[in-house]
Amino acid sequence: MDHDLRVDMSQLGRFSRELGRSLTSLAEARRALEHVRADQLGTKELDEACDGFQDRWKYGAEQLGARIKSVHDGVKASHHGYVEVNTAIAAAFQAVKVRA
Repeated sequence: MDHDLRVDMSQLGRFSRELGRSLTSLAEARRALEHVRADQLGTKELDEACDGFQDRWKYGAEQLGARIKSVHDGVKASHHGYVEVNTAIAAAFQAVKVRA
């Protein structure tokens, strides 16, 4: 069975942009929650539960953000690499065509 590598450049670019937007959204959500204080919410039990959630959310969001950033960086670099290769191939074909 023959397997060819095919890359949809526009899809790869969109995926990279979406990952970048998700990083921004995650950071905005974290900033919004930083301004909420548990003692503003109600009962002692609710305040303690919110404090615990806030700690877990912060840690989890930081971990998720780091992983999304890593994937985003890789996808962005791949997209850039494919664009460079396609540009070089097009230039090489153009040079051959001009000489012919």
